[in-house]
Formats: sequence, C-alpha cells, structure tokens
Amino acid sequence: MKKLLLVVALGSLVWLVGCAKGGGGPCAVNCSTITINPNLAKVGIGTSIAFTVTSQNPPNQSVSWSIEPSSCGSACGTLSSPTPSSVTYNAPSSIPSQSFQLVATSQTVNGLSGSLPLTVIPDTTSVGPTSPDVGVGLTQQYVATAAPDQAAQTFTWSCIAPNGPCSNFVQDPQISGLASYTPTAGETCGSSGCVTISAAADINPTGCTIDPKHYPCTISQTTVVASRVPSGIYAFQFSGYDTNGKAIAVAGTFTVAAGGSISGSEDESTWNGSAFVTTQHNFSGGSYTPLGGGNDNSNNAGTLSLNTGTFPSTYTAVLDGSGDIQMTAASGGASGSGFATASSVNKFNQGTPAVFAFGFTGVDASSHRVGYAGLLPTDGVSSVANGFIDVNDNGSASNSVCNSEPCGLAGSYTFNSGTNRGQLTLTAPKAMTFDFFVANGSSSNPNNPLNLYVISTDSNPAVVGTMTLQDSKVSPYNNAAFSGNSISELIGANNNVALLQVTTLGDNGSSGVTGACPGSSLGNLEGTFNQNNAGTLIPPAPLSLTGIGISFPNNKSEGGASNPYTYVSTNGNTGRYVFCLLGDPTDNTPVMPIPFVLYASGANRGYLLDQSSSSVMTGTMNPQSKPKSGSFASAQATGTYAVATNANGIPGGSGCTDLTSCYTSMNLVMSSPVSGTFDFSGIENPGNVAIGGSYTVTIPGLGALTIPGSQNSATNFVIYGVTETNFYMMGWDEESGTNYNGLISPILYMAQ
Repeated sequence: MKKLLLVVALGSLVWLVGCAKGGGGPCAVNCSTITINPNLAKVGIGTSIAFTVTSQNPPNQSVSWSIEPSSCGSACGTLSSPTPSSVTYNAPSSIPSQSFQLVATSQTVNGLSGSLPLTVIPDTTSVGPTSPDVGVGLTQQYVATAAPDQAAQTFTWSCIAPNGPCSNFVQDPQISGLASYTPTAGETCGSSGCVTISAAADINPTGCTIDPKHYPCTISQTTVVASRVPSGIYAFQFSGYDTNGKAIAVAGTFTVAAGGSISGSEDESTWNGSAFVTTQHNFSGGSYTPLGGGNDNSNNAGTLSLNTGTFPSTYTAVLDGSGDIQMTAASGGASGSGFATASSVNKFNQGTPAVFAFGFTGVDASSHRVGYAGLLPTDGVSSVANGFIDVNDNGSASNSVCNSEPCGLAGSYTFNSGTNRGQLTLTAPKAMTFDFFVANGSSSNPNNPLNLYVISTDSNPAVVGTMTLQDSKVSPYNNAAFSGNSISELIGANNNVALLQVTTLGDNGSSGVTGACPGSSLGNLEGTFNQNNAGTLIPPAPLSLTGIGISFPNNKSEGGASNPYTYVSTNGNTGRYVFCLLGDPTDNTPVMPIPFVLYASGANRGYLLDQSSSSVMTGTMNPQSKPKSGSFASAQATGTYAVATNANGIPGGSGCTDLTSCYTSMNLVMSSPVSGTFDFSGIENPGNVAIGGSYTVTIPGLGALTIPGSQNSATNFVIYGVTETNFYMMGWDEESGTNYNGLISPILYMAQ
C-alpha cells in the first residue's frame, strides 16, 4: 500500500511540473509567468475592453499581442492601441464559430506567453423587480441591467398594458437603466402579470433573440391591482420594547374589506408591573395608507394602522413585490419590528398529519432572554405527540420548561378557520398554552412551506415566533439530508448578532473537538461568518470586499480533531441536529465553536438555538439558491427592495444613534452602474428621510452596503444573499464609547 501511494504522489508531481511555463525547460518554483488582466471569460458583442499584463521572473516584461488561432481573422475580433503592456480588444458584431484566445508573448523570455480564452456572447438585459404588484395611482420604479458587465448600460424601454402602451411610463432622463410606471384604473387586469415591461440594450437590441435558450433576458410581468394591500385575511407578528425597556410581543390576524377597512384581533404580551401577561384585543378599525407626496416609489411604502387603543397601533410599512409587509412601530413610544403576510387559512388542518418545526423567542419573568426550538407533530385532527423541544433560558439549558434537553412534547390543539385563530395546549414537558394564526405558504410546496405565527398566553416565559411545516419528502433527516449551501441569521441579547454562509458536506466521517462539540461520525462544515457583538466586530477589520467575513474551518485542532466545525443528526433522524458554529478562527488558541440545536423544516432549512450562552442566540437557516447565472454579482441585485429590521437585541434608544431608535425600515432602488459603481437611493423611516449610497455583491453572495450619514459617520452593512432577490444585512460599525457610530440596526431583511 505504501508503494502505491508513492507512485501516485510522484505522478502528481510530474503533472504539476509539466504545467509550469518558461523557456528553459520544466519549472516548479519561482517560474517565469505572464498573466493577462482582467481575467474575463465572456465579452459582449461589439464591446471594446482594455487588457494589461503582469509578469514575474523577470517582472515588467514587454509583450506582443495576438488573437489565436490566426485563421479566425476578424471574425474573432480585432486588436487596437497595442503597447508592450496593454491592448484593446474589440469584439466582433456576431458570435464566432470557433474557439479562440487572446495571447501575450514575452519579448524577454524565449518561448514564454500568457493566454486568456474568450467567449463572445450576446448582450442580454434583466429588468427588476420581475413580478411586482403595483397599485393604481402608485409609482413603481424598475431597473434594467445589461450583461456582460462591460456592456454599455443604455437602454430602450417598453411597457405594454392589456390595451396597448402604458399611459404613464417614464424613463429617467439621467439614468438610462431606471424607469417608473404609474398605472391608471383602466390598466387593472384580472390575470397575473398582465403588464409586460422590458428593456433592450442599445448596443445590441436583438441580443435577447440570438440564443434565448442559453442567454435569456429577464422581463417584468407586472400585475396592476386596485389596492397595494388587497382585500383578504392576513396574519402578523411583532416584537420589541415599551418606553420602560420592557419586552412586548404581538401576534394576530386581520381582514381587509373590499373598501380597505380593517378588522381583526391580536394578542399582546406586556409587562403589568409584576409579570408578563397576554391580553386579547379587537381592532376598533384600521387601514393601509400608501406613501404620498409624489414619491417615486410610493408603491412600496406606507402606514399600516391596527387600532386597538393600546400601543403599538400604527406601523411604518414597506412591501416587497408579492405584497409581504415588513413593519416597524410608529406610535405609542414603542420600538420594534414585525411582518404581516396574506393568510393561507384554508391550507391548515385538512385532516392530514403534519410535523412543524418551530422557533420562539422572548423573556422570562426576570426579563432574561429565552429561546425555544423544536418539532411539533400533529395528527391532523386535535392531538400533538412524540415531539421535541429545547429551551435556553439566560444561558441555562436546564430551566423551568425543560430540564434535560431535548424534552418530549405532547398536547392538543383546536383551530377556528372562520377567525383564523387556534389554541395549542401542551401537557409535556409541562403545562403551556399558546395562540396561533395561519400565515402564508402552502401545505404541498416544500419551497414555500406553510407558516403559523404563535404567541404564548400563560405565566411561562413570554415568547412569540413561527412554526413551519416540515418537508415530509426529506426522509430520513440524517447528515446527508443537509448537503449544500445555506445562509443563517442569528440574534442574541445585548446586540450580539451574526450572519453565516455555511456549506454542509453531507458526510459523517469527522470527529468533534473536546469540549463544546464532541462526538464522532459527524458531518463537516465550511463557510464564512461575520459577528457584531455590541460593536465588537469579528473579524475586527474595516468593511471591504477583502475584509468581509472569517472563513472556516482552519487548520487548528484540539485533541487530534481536524475540524471543530461539524454537525450531526440526533434523535432518530427526525429533524433535530446539533451544529457547531461561530467561534473565532483568527484566535491563536484552538477554535471552540458554540453548539447550536437546529430543528429542520426542510433540507438546509430550519430554526437555530444556541444551547449554552447567555446571549441566547436564535435565528433561521435558509437554503442559498444561486441565480440563473450560477453566481451572485452586483448586477443581479438591481431592482426595488423593501428593507426592515428583522429583529433586535436591545431596546430602542439604548446605545443607538440613528434617527430615533434601533428599528428602521427602508425602501431602496438598487440601480445599474454609473461610472462603474452600483448605487442605491430611497427613503428611510422613521422620519421619511432620503438616503443613498453604494453597494457591492460578490460571487459567493457576500457584499457590502454603505449609507453616508448626515448626523454620524457612514453607516456600513455586510450583505449575505439567500437568493438573487433576498438578502440579510447586518450593521458593521465598531462601538465608540456609548454610541454605535450610526448603527441603525443589527439585522435587516431585504426583499425585492
């Protein structure tokens, strides 16, 4: 066996030497090289691109330029303005029929050259948002981007309604890739996507038709609706703090009538001076009012009123293209955030057994942070049995709810579809009661699972959260079921927050380190994370593309283990996992990640709860879906986005120096490049303040966004992409004394 390994190793060495370049025979170390920059693979029809060279041993070599094979001639393009270090390549007006490359041949080292294979592709365009609902009389902005990235960002737009050209469609006079549409009542339609909005690249207007199978263009199929918040049943949840810094939580349901009036009810959990109590309130009225004042993006922002006579009753709202509402408190001195979605009330309790994964967060009687995560199996009628729950109460996994994790979970439930209100009564691990409301999602589509919003109604810890239908097609939930990329957001007490991009390898051949995450037959993790612990940043680097995130695992080990970042399925492969995450791989001591329990709602999807720290970090894991192009880029993120605080770990006003509190909502337009920079503009609430700045998204879905501040220094965010149109953002500013240097909020959700 040793002899065989030696032969394989020598074979590899010969292969490596054979790849070295130089004029004096094979080279393995300190080789003479020529590299062509930029390292592009694809160029657009008719595009001119400047290339340069870098070289070593010796440096600064003079080169001559050519396109090979020479037999291709001008069909593969032409070269202009050659110098010993640069040249301009001019792509042809049609796609060549053969492969070719740009070659730089050294005039210093005999036989040395560098080459760059090039592919000419048609210029294609993408318009975003791709499928928005637009209210009559409201204005929606659209952004067009041409690909490849070097293509000129100039366009000819088209907007076609059912009866002909759109009546109020305007291209921005300053930015060719920006346009706006304000539909009239005559352009409403009964079918989805009845208005077609497209943009053709001026440099190659027929690019979308040359090879639509391999190079498709994206158009917007817009639906014109009478109201941005149409009639129907909705569910919502909210959490935050009152004026005394005490936690508040709300969950409920409301119905929007055809005329726009709102009725419904909600459960409010508040501090009464000696305990947290939950009280049901009916709405005395309510409404949704779109943003006025001629704002260019009035279609996606407004005010939601849910009048109960108590606080909060008014919310600043931002809407994504499908009508999901993100909301921040705007009344009664309360600070907090939440979300509302159209209810799939008819999808619940159809007589079929179902399992729900859940994640709840709140506080105990001493206002210490508490997190729940678990699995709740229902029989489709009224019973709950054979479930699991893990609880972290202020850093203790042994507490008044569960003293030996995971604890068994059992009980019963009832549901009234007429009021969209249900009651969940648990008998194990102890007597607990909750109300729940059916939110969005499907009972049959695992990519859009059914969600329930839940709030506690008893004297146990006051919690609010979500239950998500588990994908029954994933069976068993073993290590192999988690194989792929995911994005996780984590929020803990006292502004300890983190974003992670994780690749689970689906294996079971590793061993854990001694201490936090021990064990064997574990799956391995790879990835990147950023953590902001109340202004202390990990990594402790300024925000830049090269400084985003810490990559893991590293080469450190303890007790002979090779990778401290692991995961493992537990409890019969039913959906409970233990993940070892975070830690500081840049430390000189062996890495000790934090153990998290994860309850899966699907492959690479579920609810996370840290098992031991007093931060009680909670959050979700979400499958990362790459764009059609196969990778993320700034151009993939263009369009209109709703952005709002996803959750926060401190009361508003405690160390926050933004406009009024740590909770915020934004309505942003991410635009095509102007002078090579991807920019955004929009409004921020509270205050309806105009903002703008720049952003960047890189190939793995990580990026940066900066908002120049008028009252503070620039506010920075890191961006982690779940899809090409859904992102998480996290504030990335260091603590300075008692201030957070413009840190608006630690975690925000951004959706087109």
